[in-house]
Amino acid sequence: MKIYFASDLHLGTPTREASRQRELLFVQWLDVVAKDADEVFLVGDVFDFWHEYNTVVPKGFVRLLGKIAELSDKGIKVHVFTGNHDLWMQGYLQEELGAIIHYAPIEREWNGKKFFIGHGDGLGPGDKGYKRMKRLFTNPLARWAFKWLHPDIGVKVAQYFSKQSRYGSGNNTLEKFKGEGKEWLVQYCKKKLQQKHFDYFIFGHRHLPLNIKVGETSTYINLGDWLHYNTYAVFDGEATKLLEFGK
Repeated sequence: MKIYFASDLHLGTPTREASRQRELLFVQWLDVVAKDADEVFLVGDVFDFWHEYNTVVPKGFVRLLGKIAELSDKGIKVHVFTGNHDLWMQGYLQEELGAIIHYAPIEREWNGKKFFIGHGDGLGPGDKGYKRMKRLFTNPLARWAFKWLHPDIGVKVAQYFSKQSRYGSGNNTLEKFKGEGKEWLVQYCKKKLQQKHFDYFIFGHRHLPLNIKVGETSTYINLGDWLHYNTYAVFDGEATKLLEFGK
């Protein structure tokens, strides 16, 4: 058994050329894991922006989309989570590529090991401004209003705001570990364990590869990103390891 996890490609930023190179590298990774993968989990922010109109989807990313379809056709389950940058997914990836879409964290169990998997945005204490913004963006009325913009206008508006973000602007400053007391997802995991046991918490969003014990037999793994680290996790039926592609 091999279950693979990766997140935070942010395809589309900061430039077309940089995004294309990142996409090509990630497709290479998918080719490698396809040799023994039972399931692949893409845990959010695969795209820096994604919005589906009734008959239009964002231009580009055909290499990745084709590879997801190929893996699905081979019987490998590919799960795609919405993140805070690509939360406006609807049915396209599922209908055309055979991907399984998740809009919220999920629980899974393999070989007696319990997993809690999600992008990680909006979880834990703090970040109240983002939580308010997420409620707005996930509001059905807001989505309905946005879809009435012509796609050329809607995508340009989204790309403008994307360029204002840290990663869209090309800021290559690395995230720093804040200490367990200030890492919101660490606090979330510890609180969650008071209600139910999990062996592994798998999150993205933080853009920093982390492997932290949050309980006697519980571990929080953050998948890092493919902007700086090219990191991923793999569960081999017994343990989950955080690795870097190419090393």
